[in-house]
Amino acid sequence: MDRRKTAALAAPAFIVIFLDQFSKHWIRLNPQWHYADLIPGWLTFNYTQNPGMALGMRWASTEVISGIAILATIAILSYVLYNREDATVGYLFCMGLILGGAVGNIIDRLIMGYVESYGGLLEGHVIDFIHFNLTVSGYPVFPYIFNVADVAISTAIIAMLVFHKWIVPQNLSGVKQQEQSNKESTVDIKRSVDG
Repeated sequence: MDRRKTAALAAPAFIVIFLDQFSKHWIRLNPQWHYADLIPGWLTFNYTQNPGMALGMRWASTEVISGIAILATIAILSYVLYNREDATVGYLFCMGLILGGAVGNIIDRLIMGYVESYGGLLEGHVIDFIHFNLTVSGYPVFPYIFNVADVAISTAIIAMLVFHKWIVPQNLSGVKQQEQSNKESTVDIKRSVDG
């Protein structure tokens, strides 16, 4: 992988990890900001510790969810590195945001149990604090509380969906193998016709 592609993957990942961990550390150590109106009726800080997954889902123990998150992150990184030659810079940038966000939340899962003295390895709860509290006719528009890591992951996914044609590489491993198989089939047919 050339330097430009390496930077496109690594730079956003490290920036997201830094911003995510810095913001969580800051909010945790400043209780006066745990519950604060930033833009009344729109945006607040609402400090929480999430033992489950995104959007507050919790279908297993914190340790199991943490283990799955780590395995999924390793799988995503392996997939990206395996397909690095065919990857576009835009795709690698988006995957850097996703990996940075995933690692940011995994760090919480690994250390917050020790930091807050309520558990051990993999028992940490993810710190969330950003809350869009807009309501329409008494119903919350987006009732979930999230963090910088979640913002990075969501931004990357939305960008890849909206700009799919330009960002997502067309020759990832599955497509590449299918194309090779099609080429071989075409060559076999041509040989049988010519032969």
